Amino acid sequence: MHFLDITVIVVYFAVVGVVGWWSSRKNQKDTHGYFLAGHEMGWVMIGASLFATNISAEHFIGLAGSGAASGLAVGQFEWLACFILLLLGWLFVPFYLRTGVFTMPEFLERRYNRGCRTYLSSISLLAYIFTKISVSVYAGALVLKTVLGWNIWIGAIVLVVATGLYTIVGGLRAVIYTDFVQAFILIAGAIILTIIGVDQAGGLSALTSGLPSSFFSVWHSFNHPDFPWTGILFGAPILGIWYWCTDQVIVQRTLAAKSVDDAQKATIFAGYLKILPVFILVLPGLAGRILFPDVAPDQMYAKMVNTLLPIGVKGLVVSALLAAIMSSLSSVFNSSSTLAVVDFYKQWKPNSTEKQLVNAGRVVTAILVVIGILWLPFIGIISNQLFIYLQSVQAYISPPIAAVFLLGILWKRANGHGALTALLVGFILGASRFVGELLVKAGTITFEPVVKMANINFLHFAAILFVIAILVHAIVSLMTSPPSKASLAVFNVSPDVHASMSHRRGAYKMDIALSVILALTIISFWVIFSPLVFK
Repeated sequence: MHFLDITVIVVYFAVVGVVGWWSSRKNQKDTHGYFLAGHEMGWVMIGASLFATNISAEHFIGLAGSGAASGLAVGQFEWLACFILLLLGWLFVPFYLRTGVFTMPEFLERRYNRGCRTYLSSISLLAYIFTKISVSVYAGALVLKTVLGWNIWIGAIVLVVATGLYTIVGGLRAVIYTDFVQAFILIAGAIILTIIGVDQAGGLSALTSGLPSSFFSVWHSFNHPDFPWTGILFGAPILGIWYWCTDQVIVQRTLAAKSVDDAQKATIFAGYLKILPVFILVLPGLAGRILFPDVAPDQMYAKMVNTLLPIGVKGLVVSALLAAIMSSLSSVFNSSSTLAVVDFYKQWKPNSTEKQLVNAGRVVTAILVVIGILWLPFIGIISNQLFIYLQSVQAYISPPIAAVFLLGILWKRANGHGALTALLVGFILGASRFVGELLVKAGTITFEPVVKMANINFLHFAAILFVIAILVHAIVSLMTSPPSKASLAVFNVSPDVHASMSHRRGAYKMDIALSVILALTIISFWVIFSPLVFK
């Protein structure tokens, strides 16, 4: 890289470091201050943090790669997220804020029982450590190796240590403030590469004339191997509810809001930001398909960065990639430490002081930093294909979690017996699908029922598993005693929430209008990018 590009990257690290240090100066002595930023965050900060936390290196590389391989259809997951974010703001957030919980498992305990909390805490923490942290570290190190030529160990250590430092010192406040800066860096970098890439390819007209019409449709037949329309409409929203509405990494940002109003505005803002990835991350892949038809899809983004960008601009786009990686990594660090401290350490030592809990959070984050580095060699040993399968297991355990949260909020008769049974049955079925898929693809099993189950599109399987979990939850709840009054306390609006609601009445109509406009925008894109238009 040119000296000017390296200078831009150094400036990026310096800016993030200064923002992290500045935001860490406020009181971090109690758990509300460290884990929930003192409930002082406004909607702009939270909305940007939601977006930055979601977008990581896998999005840059994966969305561009899918765009190069098959077109815009992968963008359905991005646009569906807009609707799910509205669901988070209008349905889930008021319940979470009125209970004053720190974690999603803690909410399940208040609504159901301790068993549900232990299950979700354990599953989430293991998934964060062995998938999300390792994926972010590995993907980031690969980006630095491909684009900068860095040794993969050096890249991993730089990313993990730099991110871990401000996360350990500043807690969620530092994470949200740095996310705010990184969100706009990654958007700017992605826009620059999109403009240059599309221009080099000959413009939008060259894309539409040089690529199959199917590349510009987001709707495919029900038997499409990756993006069947039935899976998009019935399966993808279930995974979205789990990710956006019940996962600690995402929801923890909304718990830091000053009020219900700020949390809801943040989800609307994030929804508008989620429109962008289709145009600034998937679209460059289409341009790359024209420019570099022989390049493998997963190498397309790096190829475009290395080939198309002028001096100085390359440094900015690489900074955007680093911003995406570090924002996601810091969020996982912070949320993992929150789960470990609130759901395990605090239960183990209930008499711990606030200072001891905060220090425990810092220690846990430091341990996660070390694990992130030590796990790197094992990722290299595991084949890339198996590593993708390890990621997909989250899709197989998430439908029952989404079912338990939804029924817990929408149906007062749902009880802890039904919730825990649904979680365990769903886990067994999801794990069976996961193991069966591995065995079938490895060619070690040919038993027809297992083969059929393994070959069901994962979005279709998610929809089926969700329905089973709902039925199990409902049947067991009706066959057992009703939930206690304590379990139903989450439905009681506290005076603080009432005050927040009344305070926001003036902006209420605006929030509704913006939500409707967002929904209509996505629907219009569904029509525009459909076989009705691109034939």
